Amino acid sequence: MSEQTKSKIVPKRTGFFGKLKAYIALTKPRVIELLLITTVPTMILAQSTLPGGGMPNLWLVLGTLIGGALSAGSANAFNCYIDADIDKIMGRTQGRPLVTGELTKTEALIFAWAIGIGSVLWLGLLVNWAASALSLAAILFYVFVYTLLLKRRTPQNIVWGGAAGAMPVAIGWAAVTGTVDAAAWILFLIIFLWTPPHYWPLSMRYKEDYANAGVPMLPVVRRQNVVGIQIVLYSWALIVSSFLLIPIGHMGWIYTIVSVLSGGWFLVEAYRLYKEGRRGDGVVRNPMKLFHGSITYLTLLFVAVAIDPLIRF
Repeated sequence: MSEQTKSKIVPKRTGFFGKLKAYIALTKPRVIELLLITTVPTMILAQSTLPGGGMPNLWLVLGTLIGGALSAGSANAFNCYIDADIDKIMGRTQGRPLVTGELTKTEALIFAWAIGIGSVLWLGLLVNWAASALSLAAILFYVFVYTLLLKRRTPQNIVWGGAAGAMPVAIGWAAVTGTVDAAAWILFLIIFLWTPPHYWPLSMRYKEDYANAGVPMLPVVRRQNVVGIQIVLYSWALIVSSFLLIPIGHMGWIYTIVSVLSGGWFLVEAYRLYKEGRRGDGVVRNPMKLFHGSITYLTLLFVAVAIDPLIRF
């Protein structure tokens, strides 16, 4: 990208479907997909704590997923609006619609506000106001605490930013029960602790991008062996927290087996990355293996969260 393009984004004329595609891209749909994967299993587990158990009402699930998608999409759109200046510097993000000119910053801001307000009202009127309040809290935390306060100031940005990514489980639980019980907070803790060993390998891969943009991700300000140690420590904390759900969530043999086996595999991959960072030039050649593996791990764990209470009933 030329220096002239970096300094000024020229609006790009697009048709209706081009604009629609750009608005969808603004919400970071792949991130939303991952968040929603954790919501449905949480709702199933929450339903198992109520008399009768079984599956939660399908309309309730659909309403919660739509509201959650709007909420996450709003937070991501605000993030793109605020970070447009660094997105045009980083190669990984130069295809985002505010960088390409497919959307103006005004269009992005209006869109972010519209779907954010829509998500709060949707959840409040069609689900319950507890889920709605948690949705609002997630948007505010992601925008003001992570994006505006932490992201450009501290290498601990992604650690605390993980709290916003963990909110969908609290929203899903509240949608079913109207409260957030101890088991829901354990699920929250699992995603919170999962976020650093998930995101730091990605930051290793795009270290130069973050450095050029002035974002102090941990791999930018610390040697990779130090990052590897942090990944291992957070991975251990993650696995232990996943075991806590067994007594607190009254989980059965399916979840227990999956959490032990997938947790063991995840630890092996975390140690592999750490050992690679200690050898030779200290450069991890393929950090994305753990990044993709972390997604597989979380998916397996939450599939087990969904199946386990249904098998018991």
